Amino acid sequence: MNSEELIRTANLQKISEEGQKIYDQEKSKYEPAQNGKFLAIEIESGDVYLANSSSEAVDLARKVHPEKVFYVVKIGHSSAETLASLGGE
Repeated sequence: MNSEELIRTANLQKISEEGQKIYDQEKSKYEPAQNGKFLAIEIESGDVYLANSSSEAVDLARKVHPEKVFYVVKIGHSSAETLASLGGE
């Protein structure tokens, strides 16, 4: 399945809600030392992948979970700030 098909068939609301819950549980491990970096979170396993950019984090996650859609967050930023930064990446 290609990326577009994965996104079309994914439950994005569930990924967003569960991903945020996992990040809330894990963020003390990353903030503030890793602020500005990105995490890609696979919600079913709870696996978390850290990188300097969102695309790098997703690439790392995809190596282990090739058929999944990930929750991506910019460490130390709100969801709105993360979405805005992804638009400019």
